[in-house]
Amino acid sequence: MKAEQAIKLIECPRDAMQGIHDFIPTELKAAYLNLLLQVGFDTIDFGSFVSPKAIPQLRDTAEVLSLLDLDNARSKLLAIVANLRGAEAAVAHPEISYLGFPFSISETFQQRNTNSSIAQSMETVKSMLELCDQHDKEAVIYLSMGFGNPYGDVWNVEIVEQWADALVHQGARILALSDTTGMSNPESIKEIVPPLLSRFEGHPHQVEIGLHLHSRPDTRFEKINAAYESGCRRFDSAIKGLGGCPMAADDLTGNMATEGLIGYLEHKDEHLGLDMNKFREAMQFSSKVFQ
Repeated sequence: MKAEQAIKLIECPRDAMQGIHDFIPTELKAAYLNLLLQVGFDTIDFGSFVSPKAIPQLRDTAEVLSLLDLDNARSKLLAIVANLRGAEAAVAHPEISYLGFPFSISETFQQRNTNSSIAQSMETVKSMLELCDQHDKEAVIYLSMGFGNPYGDVWNVEIVEQWADALVHQGARILALSDTTGMSNPESIKEIVPPLLSRFEGHPHQVEIGLHLHSRPDTRFEKINAAYESGCRRFDSAIKGLGGCPMAADDLTGNMATEGLIGYLEHKDEHLGLDMNKFREAMQFSSKVFQ
């Protein structure tokens, strides 16, 4: 009988911060992250090593990292990179466990997001995976535009599976199917996720499939429910549902709200092992960060 997979919660303050115009002071970012580190999430998506011209809000990621108290934190740190230069900068920090790369299955969005083609991005992924092996890191590859795209680029379930196969063949072991512009619905989640999970079940290298869903507030619950019922056990979210993709062109399309996700999973009798007092403290503190 197959063992029940433990829930993995990935908190994404980086995603929540990146689109904010006014610069959040470095010390304030670090104070918020230090609270989140005490909650007990599996992973904190805390920053990115990308061009400061592209994402000026996160130009201080290395400084923030130096201010984090990791001595008693069980959470691992994840940093987003968009090219090999960023990956090289990230692997230089022993505190970082995961490097995340946004691999779009929409050619248009890959150009917009990383200024490279899908083919060029695959080469970047190959080099990044080699760097991760050399520096004892793990890669998280985001299959962005995983539920379609607004550009008219061809999309179907077979394309999702094709790129998932290609990435796993190159050595990727964690894939996060990403709903970049909030296009998913319960039907598409149930159509895509179970076959993708089954595809890599029993893989010799234990491929992990997660979901990074963006949504409007009124559709969050139904998407979480569809994902959970489809077998997903790795979820990305952000406190208060903040953030999302700047390309979404909809201020209401943000991340899954962590508090709602936690409530749903507790209703399902999932043991999350979180310090809820620290979580409530972080929730309250977030209003100082996101004004």
